[in-house]
Amino acid sequence: MDVAMQTLIDRKRIGEWLCEQGFLTAEQLEHALEIQTNADPRPLLGAVLMSLKYVHDDHLTRGLAAQLNAEILDLDASPPDPELKGLVPAALAQVCRIIPHSFVDGALLCAAAGPVPLAERTKIEFLANRPLRLAIASEKAINKQLKTLYGLSVENMIAGLSGSESDARDDQEIFIHDLRSMAQEPTLVNLVNVIIANAISERASDIHVEPFESELRVKYRIDGILQEVAPPPKQFQSAIISRIKIMAGLDIAERYIPQDGQIRVNLPQTKVDIRVSCVPTVYGESVVMRLLVKEESMLQLTQLGMNETAHRRFSELLGRPYGIILVCGPTGSGKTTTLYGALHQIYTPEKKIITIEDPVEYQFQGINQIPVRPKRGLTFASGLRAIVRQDPDIIMVGEVRDKETADIAIRAALTGHLVFSTLHTNDAPGAITRLIDMGVEPFLIASSLEGTLAQRLVRRLCPECRRPITPDPILMSQFEVDEMPERVWVPEGCEACRGRGFHGRIGIFELLLMTETLHQLILKAASSTEIKAHARNTMETMRQDGYRKILEGQTSVPEVLQATHFDHSEG
Repeated sequence: MDVAMQTLIDRKRIGEWLCEQGFLTAEQLEHALEIQTNADPRPLLGAVLMSLKYVHDDHLTRGLAAQLNAEILDLDASPPDPELKGLVPAALAQVCRIIPHSFVDGALLCAAAGPVPLAERTKIEFLANRPLRLAIASEKAINKQLKTLYGLSVENMIAGLSGSESDARDDQEIFIHDLRSMAQEPTLVNLVNVIIANAISERASDIHVEPFESELRVKYRIDGILQEVAPPPKQFQSAIISRIKIMAGLDIAERYIPQDGQIRVNLPQTKVDIRVSCVPTVYGESVVMRLLVKEESMLQLTQLGMNETAHRRFSELLGRPYGIILVCGPTGSGKTTTLYGALHQIYTPEKKIITIEDPVEYQFQGINQIPVRPKRGLTFASGLRAIVRQDPDIIMVGEVRDKETADIAIRAALTGHLVFSTLHTNDAPGAITRLIDMGVEPFLIASSLEGTLAQRLVRRLCPECRRPITPDPILMSQFEVDEMPERVWVPEGCEACRGRGFHGRIGIFELLLMTETLHQLILKAASSTEIKAHARNTMETMRQDGYRKILEGQTSVPEVLQATHFDHSEG
Protein backbone atom coordinates (compact mmCIF):
# COMPACT_ATOMS: atom_id res chain seq x y z
CA MET A 1 0.00 0.00 0.00
CA ASP A 2 1.19 3.52 -0.78
CA VAL A 3 2.80 5.18 2.28
CA ALA A 4 0.77 8.40 1.89
CA MET A 5 -2.45 6.37 1.69
CA GLN A 6 -1.51 4.34 4.76
CA THR A 7 -0.72 7.58 6.63
CA LEU A 8 -4.11 9.02 5.68
CA ILE A 9 -5.86 5.83 6.88
CA ASP A 10 -3.95 5.91 10.18
CA ARG A 11 -4.85 9.55 10.78
CA LYS A 12 -8.48 8.79 10.03
CA ARG A 13 -8.43 5.90 12.49
CA ILE A 14 -7.14 7.97 15.40
CA GLY A 15 -9.80 10.57 14.66
CA GLU A 16 -12.47 7.88 14.62
CA TRP A 17 -11.15 6.42 17.89
CA LEU A 18 -11.33 9.82 19.59
CA CYS A 19 -14.89 10.26 18.30
CA GLU A 20 -15.90 6.78 19.46
CA GLN A 21 -14.56 7.52 22.94
CA GLY A 22 -16.51 10.78 23.12
CA PHE A 23 -13.36 12.94 23.20
CA LEU A 24 -14.08 14.53 19.82
CA THR A 25 -17.14 15.41 17.75
CA ALA A 26 -17.56 14.58 14.07
CA GLU A 27 -17.69 18.31 13.24
CA GLN A 28 -14.43 18.97 15.09
CA LEU A 29 -12.74 16.06 13.29
CA GLU A 30 -13.94 17.32 9.91
CA HIS A 31 -12.62 20.82 10.66
CA ALA A 32 -9.23 19.46 11.81
CA LEU A 33 -8.90 17.25 8.72
CA GLU A 34 -9.67 20.24 6.50
CA ILE A 35 -6.91 22.30 8.15
CA GLN A 36 -4.50 19.36 7.92
CA THR A 37 -5.24 18.86 4.22
CA ASN A 38 -4.69 22.54 3.36
CA ALA A 39 -1.49 22.90 5.39
CA ASP A 40 1.92 22.73 3.74
CA PRO A 41 3.84 20.86 5.03
CA ARG A 42 1.05 18.64 6.31
CA PRO A 43 1.14 18.40 10.13
CA LEU A 44 0.11 15.39 12.18
CA LEU A 45 -3.61 15.25 12.91
CA GLY A 46 -2.89 15.13 16.63
CA ALA A 47 -0.93 18.38 16.43
CA VAL A 48 -3.86 20.07 14.67
CA LEU A 49 -6.35 18.78 17.25
CA MET A 50 -4.16 20.02 20.10
CA SER A 51 -3.63 23.45 18.51
CA LEU A 52 -7.41 23.81 18.14
CA LYS A 53 -7.84 22.67 21.78
CA TYR A 54 -10.30 20.03 20.61
CA VAL A 55 -8.69 17.24 22.65
CA HIS A 56 -6.73 17.00 25.89
CA ASP A 57 -3.11 15.82 25.88
CA ASP A 58 -4.05 12.68 27.82
CA HIS A 59 -6.83 11.79 25.38
CA LEU A 60 -4.47 12.11 22.41
CA THR A 61 -1.89 9.96 24.19
CA ARG A 62 -4.46 7.23 24.75
CA GLY A 63 -5.58 7.47 21.14
CA LEU A 64 -2.03 7.20 19.77
CA ALA A 65 -1.35 4.21 22.00
CA ALA A 66 -4.51 2.50 20.74
CA GLN A 67 -3.63 3.35 17.14
CA LEU A 68 -0.08 1.98 17.42
CA ASN A 69 -1.02 -0.89 19.74
CA ALA A 70 1.60 0.40 22.19
CA GLU A 71 1.71 0.78 25.94
CA ILE A 72 1.40 4.16 27.68
CA LEU A 73 4.38 5.27 29.74
CA ASP A 74 4.03 7.81 32.54
CA LEU A 75 7.42 9.54 32.57
CA ASP A 76 6.65 11.39 35.81
CA ALA A 77 5.93 8.17 37.71
CA SER A 78 8.65 6.20 35.91
CA PRO A 79 11.46 8.56 34.81
CA PRO A 80 13.96 7.39 32.18
CA ASP A 81 17.46 6.13 32.99
CA PRO A 82 19.75 9.12 32.33
CA GLU A 83 22.64 6.74 31.53
CA LEU A 84 20.87 5.70 28.32
CA LYS A 85 20.63 9.15 26.75
CA GLY A 86 23.86 8.52 24.80
CA LEU A 87 22.10 5.81 22.78
CA VAL A 88 19.90 8.44 21.06
CA PRO A 89 21.72 11.64 19.99
CA ALA A 90 20.12 14.93 21.05
CA ALA A 91 19.28 16.00 17.49
CA LEU A 92 17.56 12.67 16.76
CA ALA A 93 15.67 12.78 20.06
CA GLN A 94 14.46 16.32 19.31
CA VAL A 95 13.32 15.55 15.76
CA CYS A 96 11.58 12.26 16.63
CA ARG A 97 10.28 13.45 20.02
CA ILE A 98 11.66 10.26 21.57
CA ILE A 99 13.30 9.45 24.94
CA PRO A 100 15.38 6.31 25.69
CA HIS A 101 13.87 4.89 28.86
CA SER A 102 15.17 1.46 29.88
CA PHE A 103 16.15 -2.02 28.74
CA VAL A 104 13.25 -4.52 28.68
CA ASP A 105 13.73 -8.14 27.60
CA GLY A 106 16.82 -7.28 25.58
CA ALA A 107 15.13 -4.35 23.77
CA LEU A 108 15.55 -0.60 24.21
CA LEU A 109 12.27 0.81 25.52
CA CYS A 110 11.74 4.36 24.25
CA ALA A 111 8.95 6.79 25.04
CA ALA A 112 7.67 8.83 22.08
CA ALA A 113 4.98 11.42 21.53
CA GLY A 114 3.77 9.68 18.36
CA PRO A 115 4.77 7.31 15.56
CA VAL A 116 8.49 7.19 14.68
CA PRO A 117 9.40 6.92 10.95
CA LEU A 118 10.97 3.63 9.88
CA ALA A 119 14.28 5.24 8.88
CA GLU A 120 14.71 6.80 12.32
CA ARG A 121 13.68 3.57 14.08
CA THR A 122 16.34 1.72 12.13
CA LYS A 123 18.95 4.34 13.03
CA ILE A 124 18.12 4.11 16.76
CA GLU A 125 18.29 0.30 16.65
CA PHE A 126 21.67 0.49 14.93
CA LEU A 127 23.06 2.95 17.50
CA ALA A 128 21.70 0.95 20.45
CA ASN A 129 22.68 -2.40 18.87
CA ARG A 130 19.37 -3.91 19.96
CA PRO A 131 15.71 -3.86 18.89
CA LEU A 132 13.49 -0.87 19.67
CA ARG A 133 10.32 -1.16 21.73
CA LEU A 134 8.06 1.86 21.55
CA ALA A 135 5.79 3.27 24.25
CA ILE A 136 3.63 6.39 24.05
CA ALA A 137 4.00 9.34 26.44
CA SER A 138 2.34 12.74 26.46
CA GLU A 139 3.86 15.58 24.45
CA LYS A 140 4.22 17.60 27.64
CA ALA A 141 6.18 14.82 29.38
CA ILE A 142 8.43 14.30 26.33
CA ASN A 143 9.29 18.01 26.17
CA LYS A 144 10.09 18.03 29.87
CA GLN A 145 12.45 15.06 29.56
CA LEU A 146 14.16 16.50 26.46
CA LYS A 147 15.13 19.52 28.51
CA THR A 148 16.11 17.44 31.56
CA LEU A 149 18.18 14.80 29.75
CA TYR A 150 19.68 16.75 26.86
CA GLY A 151 19.91 20.18 28.43
CA LEU A 152 18.06 21.85 25.57
CA SER A 153 17.68 25.16 27.36
CA VAL A 154 19.05 28.65 26.98
CA GLU A 155 20.47 28.55 30.50
CA ASN A 156 22.54 25.44 29.85
CA MET A 157 23.79 26.73 26.53
CA ILE A 158 24.84 30.02 28.13
CA ALA A 159 26.59 28.18 30.97
CA GLY A 160 28.68 26.44 28.33
CA LEU A 161 29.44 29.72 26.61
CA SER A 162 30.41 31.48 29.82
CA GLY A 163 33.36 29.18 30.30
CA SER A 164 35.01 30.54 27.17
CA GLU A 165 34.58 34.23 27.96
CA SER A 166 38.33 34.68 28.32
CA ASP A 167 38.77 33.70 24.69
CA ALA A 168 36.26 36.24 23.44
CA ARG A 169 37.30 39.69 22.37
CA ASP A 170 35.61 42.91 23.33
CA ASP A 171 32.77 43.81 20.97
CA GLN A 172 34.59 46.94 19.82
CA GLU A 173 37.57 44.87 18.66
CA ILE A 174 35.60 42.51 16.42
CA PHE A 175 36.15 43.27 12.75
CA ILE A 176 33.52 42.72 10.07
CA HIS A 177 35.44 39.90 8.34
CA ASP A 178 35.47 37.94 11.64
CA LEU A 179 31.73 38.11 12.21
CA ARG A 180 30.66 35.53 9.65
CA SER A 181 33.09 32.89 10.91
CA MET A 182 32.17 33.58 14.54
CA ALA A 183 28.46 33.38 13.72
CA GLN A 184 29.01 29.94 12.18
CA GLU A 185 30.62 28.51 15.31
CA PRO A 186 28.58 25.41 16.37
CA THR A 187 28.07 26.63 19.94
CA LEU A 188 26.68 29.99 18.84
CA VAL A 189 24.57 28.38 16.13
CA ASN A 190 23.05 26.05 18.72
CA LEU A 191 22.50 28.89 21.18
CA VAL A 192 20.52 30.94 18.66
CA ASN A 193 18.58 27.82 17.61
CA VAL A 194 17.67 27.06 21.23
CA ILE A 195 16.62 30.67 21.91
CA ILE A 196 14.20 30.42 18.98
CA ALA A 197 13.05 26.88 19.79
CA ASN A 198 12.35 27.74 23.43
CA ALA A 199 10.39 30.83 22.38
CA ILE A 200 8.22 28.68 20.12
CA SER A 201 7.63 26.10 22.87
CA GLU A 202 6.75 28.91 25.30
CA ARG A 203 4.16 30.22 22.77
CA ALA A 204 5.99 33.54 22.56
CA SER A 205 4.85 35.98 19.87
CA ASP A 206 8.15 37.91 19.76
CA ILE A 207 11.81 37.57 20.73
CA HIS A 208 13.65 40.77 21.70
CA VAL A 209 17.46 40.91 21.66
CA GLU A 210 18.42 44.23 23.29
CA PRO A 211 22.00 45.54 23.62
CA PHE A 212 22.94 47.75 26.57
CA GLU A 213 26.24 49.17 27.81
CA SER A 214 27.29 46.21 29.94
CA GLU A 215 24.84 43.44 29.02
CA LEU A 216 22.81 41.84 26.26
CA ARG A 217 19.21 41.08 27.21
CA VAL A 218 16.90 38.50 25.65
CA LYS A 219 13.15 38.73 26.26
CA TYR A 220 10.13 36.73 25.12
CA ARG A 221 6.72 38.36 24.68
CA ILE A 222 4.31 35.75 26.07
CA ASP A 223 0.59 36.50 26.12
CA GLY A 224 1.39 40.15 25.44
CA ILE A 225 3.85 40.55 28.35
CA LEU A 226 7.65 40.78 27.96
CA GLN A 227 9.52 38.26 30.10
CA GLU A 228 13.30 38.23 30.39
CA VAL A 229 15.27 34.99 30.01
CA ALA A 230 18.88 34.17 30.92
CA PRO A 231 21.12 36.72 29.11
CA PRO A 232 24.03 35.58 26.91
CA PRO A 233 27.49 37.02 27.70
CA LYS A 234 27.96 40.56 26.37
CA GLN A 235 31.14 39.44 24.57
CA PHE A 236 29.09 37.38 22.12
CA GLN A 237 26.67 40.18 21.19
CA SER A 238 28.00 40.81 17.68
CA ALA A 239 28.29 37.10 16.86
CA ILE A 240 24.75 36.33 18.06
CA ILE A 241 23.20 39.23 16.17
CA SER A 242 25.24 38.36 13.07
CA ARG A 243 24.00 34.77 13.26
CA ILE A 244 20.39 35.99 13.32
CA LYS A 245 21.07 38.33 10.39
CA ILE A 246 22.67 35.51 8.37
CA MET A 247 19.60 33.32 8.99
CA ALA A 248 17.35 36.20 7.87
CA GLY A 249 19.39 36.93 4.74
CA LEU A 250 20.50 40.38 5.94
CA ASP A 251 23.78 42.22 5.35
CA ILE A 252 25.97 41.66 8.42
CA ALA A 253 28.41 44.36 7.28
CA GLU A 254 25.71 47.03 7.49
CA ARG A 255 25.16 47.90 11.14
CA TYR A 256 24.00 51.52 10.99
CA ILE A 257 20.68 51.40 9.09
CA PRO A 258 17.49 49.44 9.83
CA GLN A 259 17.07 46.11 8.04
CA ASP A 260 14.16 43.67 7.72
CA GLY A 261 14.33 39.99 6.84
CA GLN A 262 12.61 36.65 7.26
CA ILE A 263 13.48 33.21 8.64
CA ARG A 264 11.46 30.06 7.98
CA VAL A 265 11.63 27.27 10.57
CA ASN A 266 10.24 23.84 9.73
CA LEU A 267 9.44 21.81 12.85
CA PRO A 268 8.09 18.23 12.95
CA GLN A 269 4.55 19.39 13.66
CA THR A 270 4.36 22.94 12.38
CA LYS A 271 5.97 25.63 10.27
CA VAL A 272 6.99 29.00 11.73
CA ASP A 273 7.73 32.16 9.75
CA ILE A 274 9.90 34.65 11.63
CA ARG A 275 9.94 38.34 10.68
CA VAL A 276 13.24 39.91 11.70
CA SER A 277 13.76 43.62 12.32
CA CYS A 278 17.18 45.11 13.12
CA VAL A 279 17.67 48.75 14.13
CA PRO A 280 20.88 50.49 15.27
CA THR A 281 21.03 51.74 18.87
CA VAL A 282 23.73 53.42 20.95
CA TYR A 283 25.16 50.09 22.11
CA GLY A 284 24.66 47.98 18.98
CA GLU A 285 21.83 46.56 16.91
CA SER A 286 18.51 45.76 18.55
CA VAL A 287 16.76 42.75 17.02
CA VAL A 288 13.08 41.83 17.26
CA MET A 289 11.82 38.55 15.82
CA ARG A 290 8.04 38.15 15.32
CA LEU A 291 7.06 34.46 15.41
CA LEU A 292 4.17 33.56 13.11
CA VAL A 293 2.95 29.99 13.60
CA LYS A 294 1.16 28.99 10.43
CA GLU A 295 -1.57 26.83 12.00
CA GLU A 296 -2.68 29.68 14.28
CA SER A 297 -3.82 31.67 11.25
CA MET A 298 -6.63 29.21 10.59
CA LEU A 299 -8.47 29.71 13.86
CA GLN A 300 -12.22 30.05 13.63
CA LEU A 301 -13.77 33.34 14.71
CA THR A 302 -15.50 31.67 17.67
CA GLN A 303 -12.12 30.37 18.86
CA LEU A 304 -10.83 33.95 19.00
CA GLY A 305 -13.40 34.73 21.68
CA MET A 306 -16.26 36.15 19.62
CA ASN A 307 -19.54 35.40 21.39
CA GLU A 308 -22.44 33.76 19.59
CA THR A 309 -24.39 36.97 18.93
CA ALA A 310 -21.39 38.94 17.66
CA HIS A 311 -20.28 35.99 15.54
CA ARG A 312 -23.74 35.67 13.96
CA ARG A 313 -23.90 39.38 13.13
CA PHE A 314 -20.34 39.47 11.83
CA SER A 315 -21.04 36.39 9.70
CA GLU A 316 -24.01 38.22 8.18
CA LEU A 317 -21.62 41.02 7.20
CA LEU A 318 -19.26 38.50 5.63
CA GLY A 319 -22.11 37.23 3.50
CA ARG A 320 -22.73 40.64 1.89
CA PRO A 321 -21.94 40.78 -1.85
CA TYR A 322 -20.16 44.14 -1.61
CA GLY A 323 -19.21 46.91 0.81
CA ILE A 324 -16.29 47.58 3.13
CA ILE A 325 -15.75 46.01 6.57
CA LEU A 326 -13.10 47.45 8.89
CA VAL A 327 -11.34 45.73 11.81
CA CYS A 328 -9.94 48.26 14.28
CA GLY A 329 -7.45 48.29 17.12
CA PRO A 330 -3.83 49.11 17.96
CA THR A 331 -0.80 47.10 16.86
CA GLY A 332 -0.81 43.63 18.39
CA SER A 333 -4.56 43.45 19.01
CA GLY A 334 -5.08 40.49 16.67
CA LYS A 335 -6.66 42.34 13.73
CA THR A 336 -4.84 40.31 11.05
CA THR A 337 -5.74 37.02 12.74
CA THR A 338 -9.40 38.06 12.74
CA LEU A 339 -9.26 38.94 9.05
CA TYR A 340 -7.74 35.56 8.24
CA GLY A 341 -10.43 33.90 10.34
CA ALA A 342 -13.02 35.78 8.27
CA LEU A 343 -11.38 34.75 4.98
CA HIS A 344 -11.16 31.15 6.17
CA GLN A 345 -14.87 31.19 6.97
CA ILE A 346 -16.02 32.52 3.59
CA TYR A 347 -13.39 30.97 1.30
CA THR A 348 -14.61 28.76 -1.53
CA PRO A 349 -12.86 27.95 -4.83
CA GLU A 350 -15.68 29.77 -6.62
CA LYS A 351 -14.56 33.12 -5.19
CA LYS A 352 -11.53 35.08 -6.34
CA ILE A 353 -9.85 36.49 -3.23
CA ILE A 354 -6.82 38.78 -3.39
CA THR A 355 -4.96 40.34 -0.47
CA ILE A 356 -2.31 43.05 -0.31
CA GLU A 357 -0.34 43.06 2.95
CA ASP A 358 2.75 44.49 4.62
CA PRO A 359 4.07 41.85 5.00
CA VAL A 360 2.16 38.67 4.15
CA GLU A 361 2.01 37.19 7.63
CA TYR A 362 0.32 33.86 6.86
CA GLN A 363 0.23 31.97 3.60
CA PHE A 364 -3.29 30.86 2.69
CA GLN A 365 -3.67 28.21 0.00
CA GLY A 366 -6.18 29.22 -2.68
CA ILE A 367 -5.86 32.97 -2.10
CA ASN A 368 -3.70 35.38 -4.14
CA GLN A 369 -1.52 37.31 -1.68
CA ILE A 370 0.56 40.35 -2.61
CA PRO A 371 3.30 41.82 -0.39
CA VAL A 372 3.79 45.59 -0.70
CA ARG A 373 7.20 46.74 -1.97
CA PRO A 374 7.41 50.53 -1.45
CA LYS A 375 11.00 50.70 -2.75
CA ARG A 376 9.79 49.26 -6.05
CA GLY A 377 6.68 51.42 -6.22
CA LEU A 378 4.23 48.76 -5.01
CA THR A 379 2.28 50.51 -2.25
CA PHE A 380 -1.14 49.74 -0.85
CA ALA A 381 -2.69 52.32 -3.17
CA SER A 382 -0.92 51.23 -6.38
CA GLY A 383 -1.40 47.55 -5.58
CA LEU A 384 -5.08 48.08 -4.86
CA ARG A 385 -5.56 49.78 -8.23
CA ALA A 386 -4.04 46.72 -9.94
CA ILE A 387 -6.10 44.29 -7.84
CA VAL A 388 -9.37 45.85 -8.96
CA ARG A 389 -8.39 45.00 -12.56
CA GLN A 390 -7.89 41.33 -11.58
CA ASP A 391 -11.64 40.64 -11.39
CA PRO A 392 -11.73 39.79 -7.66
CA ASP A 393 -14.82 39.01 -5.62
CA ILE A 394 -13.18 39.77 -2.26
CA ILE A 395 -10.25 42.09 -1.48
CA MET A 396 -8.30 42.31 1.75
CA VAL A 397 -6.14 45.39 2.30
CA GLY A 398 -3.66 44.96 5.17
CA GLU A 399 -4.16 48.50 6.45
CA VAL A 400 -5.77 51.77 5.40
CA ARG A 401 -2.97 54.26 6.08
CA ASP A 402 -3.88 57.28 3.97
CA LYS A 403 -6.66 59.00 2.04
CA GLU A 404 -5.55 57.58 -1.31
CA THR A 405 -5.80 53.97 -0.13
CA ALA A 406 -9.09 54.69 1.65
CA ASP A 407 -10.61 56.27 -1.47
CA ILE A 408 -9.61 53.34 -3.72
CA ALA A 409 -10.85 50.75 -1.19
CA ILE A 410 -14.18 52.53 -0.79
CA ARG A 411 -14.67 52.95 -4.54
CA ALA A 412 -13.88 49.24 -4.97
CA ALA A 413 -16.59 48.49 -2.43
CA LEU A 414 -19.04 50.72 -4.30
CA THR A 415 -18.35 48.92 -7.59
CA GLY A 416 -19.34 45.46 -6.42
CA HIS A 417 -16.45 44.15 -4.34
CA LEU A 418 -16.41 43.01 -0.72
CA VAL A 419 -13.43 44.75 0.90
CA PHE A 420 -11.78 43.99 4.25
CA SER A 421 -9.18 46.17 5.89
CA THR A 422 -7.77 47.33 9.22
CA LEU A 423 -7.59 50.75 10.79
CA HIS A 424 -5.70 52.00 13.84
CA THR A 425 -8.47 53.39 16.06
CA ASN A 426 -9.38 52.80 19.68
CA ASP A 427 -12.95 51.68 19.11
CA ALA A 428 -15.48 50.82 16.42
CA PRO A 429 -17.14 54.29 16.16
CA GLY A 430 -13.69 55.87 15.90
CA ALA A 431 -13.20 54.26 12.49
CA ILE A 432 -15.81 56.59 11.00
CA THR A 433 -14.29 59.78 12.37
CA ARG A 434 -10.81 58.54 11.39
CA LEU A 435 -11.89 58.17 7.76
CA ILE A 436 -13.44 61.64 7.83
CA ASP A 437 -10.22 63.05 9.34
CA MET A 438 -8.30 61.45 6.46
CA GLY A 439 -10.38 63.52 4.07
CA VAL A 440 -12.74 60.84 2.77
CA GLU A 441 -16.08 62.31 1.72
CA PRO A 442 -18.85 61.46 4.25
CA PHE A 443 -21.26 60.38 1.51
CA LEU A 444 -18.71 57.78 0.30
CA ILE A 445 -18.35 56.39 3.83
CA ALA A 446 -22.11 56.26 4.37
CA SER A 447 -22.65 54.50 1.03
CA SER A 448 -19.92 51.85 1.34
CA LEU A 449 -19.31 51.05 5.02
CA GLU A 450 -21.16 47.94 6.22
CA GLY A 451 -19.70 47.66 9.71
CA THR A 452 -16.66 48.10 11.93
CA LEU A 453 -15.27 45.56 14.39
CA ALA A 454 -12.94 46.77 17.16
CA GLN A 455 -10.98 44.39 19.36
CA ARG A 456 -8.35 43.89 22.05
CA LEU A 457 -6.54 40.84 23.37
CA VAL A 458 -6.67 39.98 27.07
CA ARG A 459 -4.86 37.16 28.82
CA ARG A 460 -6.87 34.01 29.42
CA LEU A 461 -6.88 32.68 32.99
CA CYS A 462 -5.29 29.26 33.42
CA PRO A 463 -8.25 26.89 34.01
CA GLU A 464 -6.09 24.65 36.21
CA CYS A 465 -5.26 27.20 38.92
CA ARG A 466 -7.66 30.16 38.71
CA ARG A 467 -9.41 30.82 42.01
CA PRO A 468 -12.61 32.70 42.87
CA ILE A 469 -12.67 35.80 45.06
CA THR A 470 -15.26 38.34 46.17
CA PRO A 471 -15.09 41.26 43.69
CA ASP A 472 -13.82 44.71 44.65
CA PRO A 473 -16.85 47.11 44.49
CA ILE A 474 -14.65 50.05 43.42
CA LEU A 475 -13.20 48.14 40.46
CA MET A 476 -16.57 46.66 39.50
CA SER A 477 -18.20 50.11 39.50
CA GLN A 478 -16.26 50.89 36.33
CA PHE A 479 -18.40 48.36 34.46
CA GLU A 480 -21.60 50.27 35.26
CA VAL A 481 -23.63 47.14 36.02
CA ASP A 482 -26.77 47.02 38.16
CA GLU A 483 -25.92 43.89 40.14
CA MET A 484 -22.62 43.01 41.80
CA PRO A 485 -21.48 39.48 40.85
CA GLU A 486 -20.95 37.03 43.71
CA ARG A 487 -17.47 36.11 42.53
CA VAL A 488 -14.80 36.82 39.96
CA TRP A 489 -11.63 34.87 39.17
CA VAL A 490 -7.97 35.73 39.70
CA PRO A 491 -4.71 34.04 38.59
CA GLU A 492 -2.85 31.77 40.99
CA GLY A 493 -0.01 30.07 39.09
CA CYS A 494 0.72 26.37 38.63
CA GLU A 495 2.90 23.97 36.66
CA ALA A 496 0.48 23.92 33.71
CA CYS A 497 0.86 27.70 33.14
CA ARG A 498 4.48 27.77 34.40
CA GLY A 499 3.53 29.90 37.38
CA ARG A 500 2.07 32.74 35.33
CA GLY A 501 -1.60 32.22 36.16
CA PHE A 502 -2.52 32.83 32.51
CA HIS A 503 -2.40 30.60 29.45
CA GLY A 504 -2.99 32.14 26.05
CA ARG A 505 -5.11 35.14 25.11
CA ILE A 506 -8.69 35.75 24.09
CA GLY A 507 -10.30 38.59 22.17
CA ILE A 508 -12.87 41.09 23.39
CA PHE A 509 -14.91 42.72 20.64
CA GLU A 510 -17.41 45.41 19.76
CA LEU A 511 -19.28 45.35 16.47
CA LEU A 512 -20.90 48.49 15.04
CA LEU A 513 -23.34 47.87 12.20
CA MET A 514 -24.57 50.50 9.80
CA THR A 515 -28.06 51.75 10.64
CA GLU A 516 -30.25 54.40 9.04
CA THR A 517 -29.61 56.76 11.97
CA LEU A 518 -25.85 56.24 11.71
CA HIS A 519 -26.09 56.76 7.95
CA GLN A 520 -27.70 60.16 8.50
CA LEU A 521 -25.14 61.12 11.18
CA ILE A 522 -22.28 60.39 8.80
CA LEU A 523 -23.90 62.34 5.96
CA LYS A 524 -24.19 65.44 8.11
CA ALA A 525 -20.57 64.96 9.35
CA ALA A 526 -21.66 64.58 12.97
CA SER A 527 -19.08 64.93 15.71
CA SER A 528 -17.33 61.91 17.18
CA THR A 529 -19.29 62.47 20.41
CA GLU A 530 -22.63 62.13 18.58
CA ILE A 531 -21.51 59.03 16.68
CA LYS A 532 -20.22 57.36 19.86
CA ALA A 533 -23.40 58.20 21.75
CA HIS A 534 -25.47 56.52 19.03
CA ALA A 535 -23.09 53.55 18.90
CA ARG A 536 -23.31 52.89 22.65
CA ASN A 537 -27.07 52.54 22.32
CA THR A 538 -26.86 50.02 19.50
CA MET A 539 -23.88 47.78 20.29
CA GLU A 540 -22.16 45.92 23.09
CA THR A 541 -18.86 47.64 23.88
CA MET A 542 -15.54 45.88 24.38
CA ARG A 543 -15.75 46.56 28.11
CA GLN A 544 -19.17 44.94 28.25
CA ASP A 545 -17.92 41.96 26.27
CA GLY A 546 -14.96 41.75 28.64
CA TYR A 547 -17.33 41.82 31.62
CA ARG A 548 -19.14 38.83 30.15
CA LYS A 549 -15.83 36.94 29.92
CA ILE A 550 -14.99 37.90 33.52
CA LEU A 551 -18.24 36.31 34.72
CA GLU A 552 -17.44 33.20 32.67
CA GLY A 553 -14.05 32.93 34.38
CA GLN A 554 -12.11 33.36 31.16
CA THR A 555 -10.16 36.44 32.23
CA SER A 556 -9.67 38.79 35.19
CA VAL A 557 -11.04 42.23 36.08
CA PRO A 558 -7.65 44.07 35.79
CA GLU A 559 -7.05 42.56 32.34
CA VAL A 560 -10.30 43.95 30.94
CA LEU A 561 -10.00 47.35 32.62
CA GLN A 562 -6.44 47.79 31.36
CA ALA A 563 -7.37 46.79 27.80
CA THR A 564 -10.36 49.17 27.74
CA HIS A 565 -8.98 52.09 29.73
CA PHE A 566 -9.93 54.42 26.86
CA ASP A 567 -13.57 53.32 27.05
CA HIS A 568 -14.66 56.15 29.31
CA SER A 569 -11.69 58.48 29.18
CA GLU A 570 -12.69 59.70 25.72
CA GLY A 571 -16.32 60.29 26.50
